[in-house]
Amino acid sequence: MFHTIALAGNPNTGKSTLFNLLTGLKQHTGNWPGKTVLRAEGELKTEKHVYKVIDLPGTYSLYSNSADEEVARDYIIFEKPDITLVVVDATSLERNLNIALQVLEMTDRAVLCVNLIDEARKRGIHIDKEALSKQLGIPVVLISAREKIGIIQLLKTIDRMIEGKLITKGYKIKYSPQIEKKIKELESEIKQIFGDIFPARWIALRILDGDKKLLESLKAYIQNQQFSSEKHPSAQGGCCHGV
Repeated sequence: MFHTIALAGNPNTGKSTLFNLLTGLKQHTGNWPGKTVLRAEGELKTEKHVYKVIDLPGTYSLYSNSADEEVARDYIIFEKPDITLVVVDATSLERNLNIALQVLEMTDRAVLCVNLIDEARKRGIHIDKEALSKQLGIPVVLISAREKIGIIQLLKTIDRMIEGKLITKGYKIKYSPQIEKKIKELESEIKQIFGDIFPARWIALRILDGDKKLLESLKAYIQNQQFSSEKHPSAQGGCCHGV
């Protein structure tokens, strides 16, 4: 049985280097359906499990301002990888954490991979991974994909998370009282439509931000589910007929 891992992160963080290290020669490339964006997929075998690894496009955000951002965001939301590895640059951690926080608004099934730790140490940069992990509510692993530092620990962390031995709680960004009130109002309506399939709070935030492309993706998802329900009513159980 395959588990799925998605690699997300900014460009130039060593994300593709990590992908190549994890998958070796067991990888292939193509385009994402309906896009000209490159899709890289490979296989990772640990001592305990087999994983399908997807290298998402390098992006600075997940706000669907570009085809790359739309692909990365849609994969995390609609495909629901078992684990999302968020790769950040240890020498520019504060700037890189922006995309990590965006991922955590979408899923708590994440691991923060602080890459280029060898470069950070050369510059005298110290990263308190325990404090960072406690703050974000997810595992933090210090690595250097280029120098193969911390990779064994990363693999152990991945396996432990899949086995339910690591509990994540995620990170919730608190907004102004006015925004929080609107979020709660939208959340109840979103849950009526989707239940717990998608993170209602995150969708509410995207609606408030006027993310039209996300609404189009959600509409397409509903239509696909309705089509599947009509084609295979016994398999769907009728849960989507009320959408």
